[in-house]
Formats: sequence, structure tokens, C-alpha cells
Amino acid sequence: MAGTRGRRIVLAASNSESSEYQRSIWRQMLLATLPTGFGGFPYYITADVSWQNETWPDGQAKYVPHGLRIVEALLLEELSPDDIAVCYPDQLDLFVGDDTQVVGIHAHNPLGITFAAGVYVQLYGRYAESVNAAEFRKLILHPALRRHKPHVKVIVGGPGAWQIEKTGVQDAWLIDCLVDGEAESVVLPLFRAALRGESLPRKVETRSPALETIPRIRHRSTYGTVEITRGCGRGCQFCSVALRAGKSLPLDQILYNVKVQVAEGADTIFLVTEDLFLYEQGPRFDTNVPALRRLLESVVAVPGVRHLMLSHATMAPIVRNPELVDELSVAVEYALGQHRASTHPDKRYAMAFIGLETGSTRLFTQHMKGKAYPYRPEQWPDVVLKGMEILNKRNWFPFCTWIIGLPGETREDTKESLELLFALKDAKWCVVPTLFTPLEDTRLGKKDSARLIELTDLQWEFFFTCWRYSLDFFRNTPNVQWKFNVGVPLYYYLLGRELFGPTMKYPIFRLAHFPEWFLRRKLYLDFSGPRTPRYRVPETVDIPELRWRPAIPELQTGEPPRTHPAV
Repeated sequence: MAGTRGRRIVLAASNSESSEYQRSIWRQMLLATLPTGFGGFPYYITADVSWQNETWPDGQAKYVPHGLRIVEALLLEELSPDDIAVCYPDQLDLFVGDDTQVVGIHAHNPLGITFAAGVYVQLYGRYAESVNAAEFRKLILHPALRRHKPHVKVIVGGPGAWQIEKTGVQDAWLIDCLVDGEAESVVLPLFRAALRGESLPRKVETRSPALETIPRIRHRSTYGTVEITRGCGRGCQFCSVALRAGKSLPLDQILYNVKVQVAEGADTIFLVTEDLFLYEQGPRFDTNVPALRRLLESVVAVPGVRHLMLSHATMAPIVRNPELVDELSVAVEYALGQHRASTHPDKRYAMAFIGLETGSTRLFTQHMKGKAYPYRPEQWPDVVLKGMEILNKRNWFPFCTWIIGLPGETREDTKESLELLFALKDAKWCVVPTLFTPLEDTRLGKKDSARLIELTDLQWEFFFTCWRYSLDFFRNTPNVQWKFNVGVPLYYYLLGRELFGPTMKYPIFRLAHFPEWFLRRKLYLDFSGPRTPRYRVPETVDIPELRWRPAIPELQTGEPPRTHPAV
């Protein structure tokens, strides 16, 4: 609607990053990996679910990524709601007009070059583009933005803003300012300057904000997202968040945000954290079980909350204190997911995202030893196996990631990962292999990326064995299995062999359920006989005398973690 006056400030996010498709975080994540132009996205969206995100009668978005709601809340401290609109790309024409001065855009994975997305789109060819990348491009190149650019400042921020700088598209996309990092401290100064017509810095790098500067949200986020902590502090070298000390939001603020979500139609609350077990943590990552139990029980007690979803967690606290999983049984009772393997009366299971990352104790020691604390790095396989056993017995089926191609990885390292993977063959889980990607502001940020074309035979075997596990556990139905059994060999001979060569042949045939007697001489792992695993689930995992500490900020400086007393 060209010629409308518009709002002074417009905040927008892409369709794919705002989507609540099937209320599944897992499915939304796939939108960063599925390609456009190959039938991937339209085929994936089923007939009973509309791709159209929901809007209010005035055209504003009902739900957008949580980071955009934080920006909105900060702006509403000084401006009238009539000055601000929050929308999807399809409604930009309604709100970007002659009076618009600033457009703020959320970028979670705008070019699809993070760990997972950059891997899987490559399977479709050199020029394939992920759904997330295509949808972000649709937003940033929208005609309304181009038409009004002479009087509009464009500010882009979010976890993926670094991708825009890295690929050199900031100028082509007419972006005035990139915000890299948590934005609470810079939102108001930047938008004030833009409203005054002043020039903006090309890039702003931010630090983790003071706890009291994180505002209460005003409107609903995608998936009913509610933050409970920020930061981590375990020091993993491939992760920027791991270098920031953990801090917990006050319980009254968390519950306020839950009520906001429910009031605008959310019946599912997604608790977002870098590590669930760091909520109101004690010294040196001690889990505050009473506070954590009180948190979960308080959230589900809010009228209108029907389901609870969790984000990230770590294995070490589970092994250290198995009873804590029992204390958090409400996570299963209010879980959204159901699976035939669950022993719950309604077949419900809780899911948390857990990074396992490697089975090599050498690589683990080198890149992420704080992840095992208070256990020693060489105990990592035992921690993983024992933790998985504890979770599975209590109907927690985790979503785990594993990084292929960490800097310095050798064939022996890959074999160790394969051995640990073999020991997990009967686990109830989803395991997603990713390729190492050097992220900005991390200790490995200057290292080279791992590339599919360079994977060894062992790495391909690891890659496709992971997917064999995941698909067999979560999608093991005749209708799905026969499609993979037929489609995978067709893919290899029609496209895969041309893209990646014959090294992937036998590993990908495992995904297609080729008989193990046919594969055993070609692959490292042999599932056809009574092979004795190198690793077994230990009875217990003893905590050793600690003579080392993870390289985390609060332990280096002596400053305690920044938390807020539970209410």
C-alpha cells in the first residue's frame, strides 16, 4: 500500500524464523537446512498446516522471535504503541510508509551458514539455498524497504548478524547498522539517533547486559519463548555464549512473561536457556534443584499453560545428581511430544538439546573440557553413556548434536566417536551430526570450516550412522522407511556421487538399511554380529579430586556468577 503514512518504527522478522509450524522447534530448525527450488520446503509443509503465520486484525504479527520482542519492549519504554509496528514481510506495505524512520530486522540465521544449515543444504548442490536464507532475502530486499530507503534507517541484529558482515552483503542489502551481540544496552541510543536522522555506526558490538536491563516483554514470542538464563561459562572454544558467565532472570519476571504469552494465545511455553541446570546455580555449576523445581512447577501452574518445552542442558549435572531428573518430572507430565517408547501413561517424553560434540577425549580436552565439569575430560564417554541411561529411564529423550571436523581431528579421533556412537545404538534419542563452522567471537573463530567435500570415509560413516539412529527411532514406520530405502540409493547415483565422490557410497547405504553383511567389509562399525562395544555404561561415574578448573570468567576473576534470588 504505497503512499500510506506508516509507523515511525517497524520491527520485522522473516516468515521462517517466526513460524510455529506444528509447534515443533525441531521442524523450525529444519527450515535452515531444507533447500528452496528443489521441492524441499513445499513438500515438507503438509496439507493440514498453513505456512501463513498468524496476524492480528490490524496486520501486526501475533508472534515473532523473542529477541524482537525484547527490542519492542525497550522501545515502548519511551515511545507510544502507535509509533511501533511488529510484522512479517507480507505486511511491510501496511506499516512502512512516508513517516517511517527506522526498520529493525531480526536475523537468527539469515544466510544459512551456521553449524547445521551450512551442512545439509550442500547435499542438494553447490547453488542450493536454504529456506531460512531465501526467506530472509525476501524480507531484506522487500520493495517497501527499497522504496522508502531515502528516509529509513535499517538496523539488523540477532545471533546471525555476523553472517551478513562475513559475506560482505551489508551494502548490497542497504543495511545502515549491524548489531552483534545482546542488544539491551544499545537499542535505545541507536533508535534515538535514527529517529533524529543522524548517521549510525556501521557495526555495533555489545557485551552481555546487566540483569536489571533485560525488560519484561509486552507481547507474545514464537513458541511462547521465555528466557530463564543467559550465558553459560563452561568455556567451549567453538561457542561464544560459553565464554560469558551464566546469570538467571528473576522468577517473578519469568512468570510475568509466561502470563503475557498465555494472554495472547500461547498454550505452550518454551523455556530458553544455554543450560537448564545453571538456573539459580550454586558455586561451580552446582545445580540448584529446589529453585529449578520451583521454576517448572510455577510455570505450569499459570492458568492456560498446557505444555512445556525445554531448550539446552548438559550431561554432567545429570550424572552427578540423577535424582534431579526425578525432581523435574513435571517436564514429562507437561511435555508436548509423545513416543511409543515412553513408559509414561500418555507416552509423553521430555526433550532437551544436549551437545555431545565428540567422542574423542583428546579433542574434548583440547576444545571443551569445561562441559564435563566436575568430571575429568577423559571421563566424557562414561558421562555421556551414564547420562543417557539416566535420562532414558525417566522418559527424557534428548536431541543431541555432534561436531564433525573439529580443528585437528584425526582418523583415531573419528574412530573414538564412532565407538561411542556404537555404544549408544539402543539409546532413545535424536542425534544430529554437524560440521565444524568457525563462529565469530569464539576461540576457534579463525580456524577453517569443515566441508562435506573433504569428509573422510570414517566421517561419512559417522554422519549417516547418526541419521540412521535418529530416523529409526523417531520415524520408524513402513511408510517412511521404504521411501528412504529406495530414495537414498537413487540420490547417491543421481546426485551424491557427482557432488561428493564415491567415499560416501557405503556410509549412505547404511542409511538406506542395506544389509550389514553387505556393508561390514566397507565400514568401520559392524552391526551384523555380537560386536563388543569399546564403551559400556558404567555403574557409577566417580567425581575425582579436582585439580583443574574450567576456563570460565567467574573462576578466572573470582567474581561469583550473577544471579537473582528466586522468588
